[in-house]
Amino acid sequence: MKNARILFLLFAVLSLTACDKTKVAELEGQLAEKTNQVSQLEKQIEHMQSTNAGLLDRMSDLSIVNKEGAESIKESLKSMNQQYSFIQDLTTKVQKKDSLNLALVMNLKQSLSDVAAEDLEVEVRGGVVYVSISDKMLFTTGSSKINDKAKSVLGTLAQVINDQDDLNILVEGHTDNVPISRKGMVDNWDLSVKRATSVVRTLQRDYYVSPERLTAAGRAEYVPKADNETAAGRGKNRRTEIIFTPRLDQFFEMLEAPEMKG
Repeated sequence: MKNARILFLLFAVLSLTACDKTKVAELEGQLAEKTNQVSQLEKQIEHMQSTNAGLLDRMSDLSIVNKEGAESIKESLKSMNQQYSFIQDLTTKVQKKDSLNLALVMNLKQSLSDVAAEDLEVEVRGGVVYVSISDKMLFTTGSSKINDKAKSVLGTLAQVINDQDDLNILVEGHTDNVPISRKGMVDNWDLSVKRATSVVRTLQRDYYVSPERLTAAGRAEYVPKADNETAAGRGKNRRTEIIFTPRLDQFFEMLEAPEMKG
């Protein structure tokens, strides 16, 4: 009986040992699996950290680009604002100039209302006021001498000119294309220039227009207003034009950008 009890206890011990070994083996398997999972997770974490570092570097570069871009946009907007202000200022000045030209035209037309329309024309071309006077109103045919009836017209013009002391006066002589055959006249160039200088002298000498404001020029037959093939057309082409021009210093000052002044 005693031997049987010993054998039973020995069997129980052996049975417990086998069970424990199986349990240990299972735990070791689970541990290995968990260890592998941890390793995989560590690799994932390392990859994510590397990716995040790359994103942070890219974001840093992007912030620099955006900063430079923002500065560039800021400078562009500043330049655009300056250009807009300049254009707005220039537009205002041009509108003012157009208003002054309109007032000048109305003044001239009113002052010269007694002159026949076919002998005198007042108009604005290219932002400049032109007074076109026929040659028969000022000169005899082929001559550069001012006739008596022209004096009243030039006197009236001189009053307006002297009132517009911020403008210079260009006097242009024009002819038709018929060659000149008068003594002392070489050609139509000569005739057109001499007619212009006659008008300039009269304005200066008789009506006290400052000579510094006057310019005489001859255009001969090369700037016609009408067809030289007809008598009516040639009559329109034989003319003297009094042109009210802005002084160059004032003109360039008007065009000068505000930030360039001073």
